[in-house]
Amino acid sequence: MKTDDLREAYLEFFASKGCVRKPSDVLAPNDPTVLFTPAGMNQFKREFMGLGDPSFKRATTCQKCIRTGDIENVGKTPRHMTFFEMLGNFSFGDYFKREAIHWAWEFLTKTLSISPNRLTFTVYQDDDEAFDIWHKEVGVPTDRIKRLGEDDNFWPAGAPTHGPNGVCGPCSEIFYHGDGIEEVEIWNLVFTQFNRVGPGQLEPLPNKNIDTGMGLERAAAALQGAKSNFEIDLFIPIVAAAADALGIDYAKVKDSLDGVRIRRAADHARTLSFCLHENIRFGPEKQGYVIRRLLRRAVLDAYQMGRREPFLYTLAPVVAEAMKGGYPEIADSVPRIQHAIRDEEERFLRNLENGMRLLNDAFRKTKAAGSDVISGADAFDLHSTYGIPVEVTESLAADQNLRIDTEGFESARVKFAAVSRGSTEAADVFAVGPLDTLKEAYHQGSAFLGYTTTESPARVIGILEQGKLADYAQKSDGGPAIALVLDQTPFYGESGGQVGDVGVIKGKDFTFHVEDTKKENDFFLHLGRVVEGRVDVGAEATATVDAGRRQAIRRAHSATHLLHNALHKHLGKHAQQAGSKVEPDRLRFDFSNPEAVGKERLQAIEETVNDLVMTGAPVQWSLMPIAEAKTLGAMALFGEKYPEIVRVVQMGDFSRELCGGTHLDSVGQVGLFKILGEESVAAGTRRIVALTGKAALDFIRQEEAALGDLAASLRVPANQVSGRVAALLEEVKTLKKQASQRKPESGPKATADDLLTNARTAGDAVAVIASVEATADEMRVLIDGLRRKRPEGLAVLLAAASEGKVQLVAAFSKDLVDKGRHAGQWLKKVAPAVGGGGGGRPDMAQAGGKDPAKIPDALELAWTVVREELGG
Repeated sequence: MKTDDLREAYLEFFASKGCVRKPSDVLAPNDPTVLFTPAGMNQFKREFMGLGDPSFKRATTCQKCIRTGDIENVGKTPRHMTFFEMLGNFSFGDYFKREAIHWAWEFLTKTLSISPNRLTFTVYQDDDEAFDIWHKEVGVPTDRIKRLGEDDNFWPAGAPTHGPNGVCGPCSEIFYHGDGIEEVEIWNLVFTQFNRVGPGQLEPLPNKNIDTGMGLERAAAALQGAKSNFEIDLFIPIVAAAADALGIDYAKVKDSLDGVRIRRAADHARTLSFCLHENIRFGPEKQGYVIRRLLRRAVLDAYQMGRREPFLYTLAPVVAEAMKGGYPEIADSVPRIQHAIRDEEERFLRNLENGMRLLNDAFRKTKAAGSDVISGADAFDLHSTYGIPVEVTESLAADQNLRIDTEGFESARVKFAAVSRGSTEAADVFAVGPLDTLKEAYHQGSAFLGYTTTESPARVIGILEQGKLADYAQKSDGGPAIALVLDQTPFYGESGGQVGDVGVIKGKDFTFHVEDTKKENDFFLHLGRVVEGRVDVGAEATATVDAGRRQAIRRAHSATHLLHNALHKHLGKHAQQAGSKVEPDRLRFDFSNPEAVGKERLQAIEETVNDLVMTGAPVQWSLMPIAEAKTLGAMALFGEKYPEIVRVVQMGDFSRELCGGTHLDSVGQVGLFKILGEESVAAGTRRIVALTGKAALDFIRQEEAALGDLAASLRVPANQVSGRVAALLEEVKTLKKQASQRKPESGPKATADDLLTNARTAGDAVAVIASVEATADEMRVLIDGLRRKRPEGLAVLLAAASEGKVQLVAAFSKDLVDKGRHAGQWLKKVAPAVGGGGGGRPDMAQAGGKDPAKIPDALELAWTVVREELGG
């Protein structure tokens, strides 16, 4: 059975059992307890706690997952992968152990036609109920059912004895036995029926849940008779493409280290493609750090195989083709995926060359110190900064009879680990906050009325103060903001890039200023302060949004849709939205593009948006199933989690997008659209900043005023300013050139008498140190004149600038030379101050320099030096 067919068969089977078919969650969920979605149950945490949507009690999914805990085993073992798909069926206080076991048996032996002789089962050692269902009801012989302890057949592992406290339960695992390969665990049925309150203290839950997980790739390998997940139909072309990109015959190296490296590259390319498709970018921390580590490991593998050029990016189209059965949308992202991967590969290869040099330097430094231990800090720096894994450093060090300070490395790693680790503790996964408590009474959260009004009646159903629910709040002179939760509200909570609304909530006994609005757990949190009276939970009020500000936000948000359309027209469909921020009459729009847009295309994009504005086309929205919206061609933001019923915003016949933001009634209300600039924000991602409405008009007026002032100063019409400025710049350029080429007038500007008048006393001598307008020959003439007027006790250093260069001439009178003074040595100390050098005889010397601006510094230095020699 093909992998795509298996995925569909599973979902259809459990849909036939009344499970609601839900889409996969995104890879990087809005969940502080995890970096990536690690299992199918994560998106149903609230349902498991009885706090979710009460309209369904059972579900089935195929969840995209990423786990990197065993990353070093990827490619080495048959089963370890970083990205994988998890088939699951779930019950939230509905069906339980009997149905889960019977349906698993039915699906495996009837739907998939697997021989019962190929299956064995495990249950928790004390779970007689599960054992009896398998044996007495299903008919599995007792010798094919094994009882195991809490470390093997309990979730979380070891929970009864070691904790953590919280939701937990026994498991039943299903193993497949193929021909000539080891047994493979293909399915785990978790029966969450207890709440652990202490060591060995398991209290029955009032609502028992089912959480199951079948690894799609593992099950496909079993059905296809493959010895490894990398030999299933989805992976074969990716592995082949990786080998081809590296110029290696995979069949010949399959069982060698190079075979491991090729499989690892295939796995990492698939993971990177899905992450980048969902707008997870390479970065220094969290998800970005993890995918950067994956790429670096694959590139380092290739480097050790002799590859010095990027290669991983070439696998993205193959991944998209192989995975199109389940995820056809990834094909649209291939160009930006490839660009992002290639850019990161090139950057790492440059770092890698430096890293290998530093590694060799570390080897030499260690040996020179008479040691055979490389410091853990150095090893970790090579790992974190240059991407060289510690095992590679250890291997290369061993070749030179050196070893790594592993304790020092581990200490450095632990300090750094927080940036790339999310919690997977069950206690954290099922952590309950104040809004969860509120949700027990208000399952649907707050109703949003802001699409049609900016003012509505409301009732206060919750008050959050410093992270805790409070019964009331009153006016205070300071302290942090509090949050009012209303049963219904016209205030928009920050999401989708659109900022939250501000305004006033006013009741009979209080006035509350709303400074921002957030949305969390289906509730709208009105953040601000009580400015009059006291507000109590249950109070009736009127909620009023700042309507002028809201309208300015609507202009900017509607303009982002028009901008998206214009980008597709002028750049191509690859210019997908990668993020945005919408503020009053100001927007920031990030999109995928491999290069700078350029002035001409930017002008064309701006013109297209304004042309669309002038159509005055209506803006309409409707709610529909997400499948229907996608069929209609509505654009969605990749990496965004959408509900089953989505809001589709349509503008004329040129724009249709999934969007929960507030919009205008017609595009003509945007008024004016003005692009301020375009820049890069990440590899393959550009950003446009623009203004709309009054802000755009104010900007144009400021520009006009500045242009008018400039035109008046230049005494030309405004339309001739650019030509006049260009002419002036050319004139300045010509004058500068003439000035640099001008030769000094014949004869020195200064006289010997003038110079002596300004001389300084140094001991029994005088020092003439000055800047003059003269050639080198003219300066020597000046020095001769000075010597005639002061034959003894004379020190001279003259500087002159000409044609962008510096000339220095120095001299001592004969009596000072006889005392050991040396004009050449004097200049050697002074000339570097003007970027030059030179020397000469004791009585006279000459030097040159490159920086006329530093002449004053040189003259001051000359005085310091001669004063030290002659006495000040």
